[in-house]
Amino acid sequence: MKLFGKTNSARLGSRNTLLIVAALFVGSGAIRIGIGSGHAFALGNTTSDDKMMERESLACNLEKDPGGILKSILAREKAVGEAERKIAEQQKTFEFAKAEIRQNLVRLEAAEENLAATMSTVKNAAESDLARLTAVYENMKPKDASTLFSEMAPDFAAGFIARMRPEAAAKIMTGLDPATAYSISVIMAGRNANTPTE
Repeated sequence: MKLFGKTNSARLGSRNTLLIVAALFVGSGAIRIGIGSGHAFALGNTTSDDKMMERESLACNLEKDPGGILKSILAREKAVGEAERKIAEQQKTFEFAKAEIRQNLVRLEAAEENLAATMSTVKNAAESDLARLTAVYENMKPKDASTLFSEMAPDFAAGFIARMRPEAAAKIMTGLDPATAYSISVIMAGRNANTPTE
């Protein structure tokens, strides 16, 4: 009888252990299902009634087919893993695009600096050429310079006259035809007429 009693006790202990393990498995599954349902709620894919029915259905299925629930949980984990992988890929693509944009901005800034330096060089060279040409006209004989200026367009001639020393410009203007000298004077006077005084 004692032997028989021990066997029954061992069976009961084994059965209790199985029930505890099953209860833990059910609890774990329920928690995971709850998390999955919470994720679905966050996405707004189902209504609260649908979620409640889904939980009840899963709870029933858990009692009938724990292996099927496990497969469902694993499938959800796989789907979540796939979504995380896609998000990670998108993040990498975004970071790559950001790095490309930064590099392009650096190149653009360098190109702008080069362009500004080139324009400054060209401007300085042009200014140097104009200064040299103005000096040449100032050092010509007034009669020869007047003959040359009478052939120029008035606005072009006015540019050089305005840059000359007043005494050199006066000698050239004296040798010009009065109408040409007047045209040059009007252009020179009108250049800064609209400049604000304050």
